Amino acid sequence: MSYTIVSDICEGVGDCIPVCPVECIHWTEKTNTKGHKYPIIDDSTCIDCGACLSACPVEGAILDDWQPELQKP
Repeated sequence: MSYTIVSDICEGVGDCIPVCPVECIHWTEKTNTKGHKYPIIDDSTCIDCGACLSACPVEGAILDDWQPELQKP
């Protein structure tokens, strides 16, 4: 399994990116419905450590399961 960044909830803070020990979180060039650029998680690299979830200040922006339909690259 992998974590999911819910693109339409994400506020583009980016606190999740530097805490990822396997560097599986990357910025997209797209913007979400709030007008923010947002990161996405590469599920093939994610090790389910939860560091991103702990670092994110936006409630509901990161889910602890893989729901790719909510993470729009």
